[in-house]
Amino acid sequence: MDARENQALDAVKLYYEAGLSQSEVAERLGLSRPTVSKLIQYGKDRGYVSIRIHDPREAESSLAAELREVFGLRDVRLAVVPENGTDLVGQLGKVGAAVLAENVNDGDTVGVTWGQTMYSVARNLSRQERSGVEIIQLKGGVSYTTRVTNDFETITLFCNAFGAFARTLPLPVIFDSVEVKRLVEAEKHIQRVIEMGRDADVAVFTVGAIRADAMLFNLGYLSETEKAGIAARAVGDICSRFIDDDGNACVPQLDERTVGITLGDLRGIRTRLLVAGGEDKVAAIEAALRSGYATHLVIDAATAGQVLRATQQRAAS
Repeated sequence: MDARENQALDAVKLYYEAGLSQSEVAERLGLSRPTVSKLIQYGKDRGYVSIRIHDPREAESSLAAELREVFGLRDVRLAVVPENGTDLVGQLGKVGAAVLAENVNDGDTVGVTWGQTMYSVARNLSRQERSGVEIIQLKGGVSYTTRVTNDFETITLFCNAFGAFARTLPLPVIFDSVEVKRLVEAEKHIQRVIEMGRDADVAVFTVGAIRADAMLFNLGYLSETEKAGIAARAVGDICSRFIDDDGNACVPQLDERTVGITLGDLRGIRTRLLVAGGEDKVAAIEAALRSGYATHLVIDAATAGQVLRATQQRAAS
């Protein structure tokens, strides 16, 4: 370690462990208070500090218990979102990162998708003391437009957190033709990454909504005719595979052109963490849970209530 790293470690220990103020740390180390402030931030950025807030509202609620019972989930955590609904994705990311860290062990392979929610999970991951972890990209993520998926940034942050090696799919998620997609998937490296995705120990994923500004609709993969057909049949997407109200792939001509694990592959993974929220995703989340795609769930309370009501209405009809 260089001198700055050593100073940062001294500063964060005095500040967080000894409980000294920044002025007291500055006096102890013979530095200015602004320098100490920068060293503390540097230490946090380097992963020397991990701050965990244990909010009982995230797990200890009747809503979480009902979700576990109705959908047979192993664990449900509620992201606490301000009443004005701001920073939903940020709060989902914070709780999602904490739940993921609890479920990754030494030697695990972790399958990861992409999107705004997954990028939020990645940004909220702190450094974990794990060894032998590998991060597997579960679907292609190259965009044909200026809209970015942050797939590379997401994978990189996951690897930094777990000290892991990345297995990536540097490809579009949907190809123009089945023939080209099959040819690409036959390449040994691509074939191996997809196989590793199928065999992953943990998968962390979200669901996409069906709306004009949805990310998957704006990456240059789909024609206007295809978008209209999807909107008429699908309630959302999982791993960029469009699902109907029963959780089944419902656009076969696109499914055949999609690069990554299948919905059946996802169901076969031991631990499947779904991180999702928002009114526009209620139908997709409810279909995903009812179809058994998740074993663990991170969701906000407002969306959770709507999901349960949707299931109750279905049962009553």
